[in-house]
Amino acid sequence: MFREYIGLTSSKTRNVIERELVRRFAESIGDAHPIYIDEEFGRQSRFGANIAPPTFPRVLRSGSIEGLKLPLKGLIHGEQIYHYKRPLLVGEEVFCYSKIEDYYEKEGSTGKMGFLKMKRYGEDSHGQLIFTEESITIITETVRRSLNV
Repeated sequence: MFREYIGLTSSKTRNVIERELVRRFAESIGDAHPIYIDEEFGRQSRFGANIAPPTFPRVLRSGSIEGLKLPLKGLIHGEQIYHYKRPLLVGEEVFCYSKIEDYYEKEGSTGKMGFLKMKRYGEDSHGQLIFTEESITIITETVRRSLNV
């Protein structure tokens, strides 16, 4: 179904780690640690600035992969793993892109399910890797039928 997309990569998309967005994100996940929201605390930290929570890259744009059209509903979030070289700093530019790593299918009790493995990358303005995010999206039989496959 999506095997032809394996190896395809989106173009890099510029994001800015905005202070207010980090604050709202931290509040929404119930983690108001001062390293995320208190400017003075951030300046005094070993990073010299506030940082974003570890799962913050989820809200960053990473471009689109040409031709890949996933439905807006009916997908299942299977897995998500983050790896960091260093934290995301409030105020910095981050360039993100996605790559389709794999697609495979398994037979389930309600029919065939597809597993789409994607990897997102975040780099600084010098092209140095900051983080990667690996995720698996599960495409149920019902969704597969709606896509006419």
